Amino acid sequence: MKPCVFAFIMVFAATAWSQAIPVEIRTLDDGYQLYRGGQPYTVRGAGIAVDSEDALQMLRALKRHGGNSFRTWNVGDGWFLDAAHELGLTVALCLDIKRERHGYDYGDAAFVTAQLERAREQVLRFKDHPALLAWVIGNELNYDYTDPRVYDAVNDISRMIHALDPLHPTTTTTAGITATLARDIAERAPDIDFVSVQTYGELFDLPERLESIGIDKPIMITEWGTIGHWEVPKTPWGAPIELTSSEKAAAYRQGATEVLPRLGARLIGSYVFLWGQKQERTPTWYGVFVNGRRTEAIDVLERAWTGAGVRDPVPVVRSLLLDGKPAASGVRLTSGQTYQAHADIGDLDGDALRWVVLEESTATQGGGDAEEVPADRSQMLQQTAGKQVTLTAPERSGAYRLFVYAQDSNGGVAHANLPFFVETEEP
Repeated sequence: MKPCVFAFIMVFAATAWSQAIPVEIRTLDDGYQLYRGGQPYTVRGAGIAVDSEDALQMLRALKRHGGNSFRTWNVGDGWFLDAAHELGLTVALCLDIKRERHGYDYGDAAFVTAQLERAREQVLRFKDHPALLAWVIGNELNYDYTDPRVYDAVNDISRMIHALDPLHPTTTTTAGITATLARDIAERAPDIDFVSVQTYGELFDLPERLESIGIDKPIMITEWGTIGHWEVPKTPWGAPIELTSSEKAAAYRQGATEVLPRLGARLIGSYVFLWGQKQERTPTWYGVFVNGRRTEAIDVLERAWTGAGVRDPVPVVRSLLLDGKPAASGVRLTSGQTYQAHADIGDLDGDALRWVVLEESTATQGGGDAEEVPADRSQMLQQTAGKQVTLTAPERSGAYRLFVYAQDSNGGVAHANLPFFVETEEP
């Protein structure tokens, strides 16, 4: 349990667990509508890692920037439900259902039964909490799956939930969506109330894809945001080229204002990924925060959620060059030689730039599994002058990545990075 929310739990423990607010999905002439407490409810949400050290800070920031709901990837001890209720947020609560890619066998009846019973215990514990919005039965169970019986287990868990808790809908999240996957879910897990799709670069053609697949249930988007590291161009040595924070903000803007509205009334809500920060190929790829500072994507989301302007916009990034070249050119340096990097960042107003060099990640994990931050090699940076830095390529050849962070005085940050390769001979 988080010590800082102990007071919340003491205050609400006597009442919160017996005040469930009913949630339902109503069918309309042209689609569906989520209702909470008898009133239409529009999710303005984000995914939050509730077991992170800054989770409570992230909840407060979500509320401050106009969000009203968050989804989780696990239940834990449920400390965040009381905190969410105090802040006026709702929670799409994810049961930790095991994945085939981690070695679990859905042909093992004993395992499947034990998992169902663990889920039952969690449902009984939290079903009456007023912050609860929906039950999420597992995260991306289709990622690298071969056995569709996982969705038989999802259906059994959904039926168990409906028997114990008729006041909250059920769903399961998918990594993307295909006709085969949609068929597996429709045939094996008909009891779930809506389908939750998680998509990144493919978000932009999702309306047309869903139309062709013909899913006959409400849809929620439970992860969306930037372009995935598997979807972007790569350098000749295989390093994915990350968007700048401003390019990511543009993707969020297009998603919020152009793509999601095209889904119409079949969409009952969406959650961006990730309201926080994590290492996944880089420390900056997916989070809308960097070292506790908000990026331009949050300004975009706040405008979309509230319809109001942002008082203190963060800096914007126009470009990052090393040896006069962008990342797309495949920058190669010679060991022992000195080079200049230049960042074109607007709205700085004299705020600080921070430069970092990391070894290129060699992680091969998928599906958001934990990764280690690569080794810091910032010692190859010699001096900075305004928006420039001098870099001396190390003697050891290999792949590296240069990062620049522009931090303003209002808790904002702009960032960009550029992969480069050091060779021991003149390229």
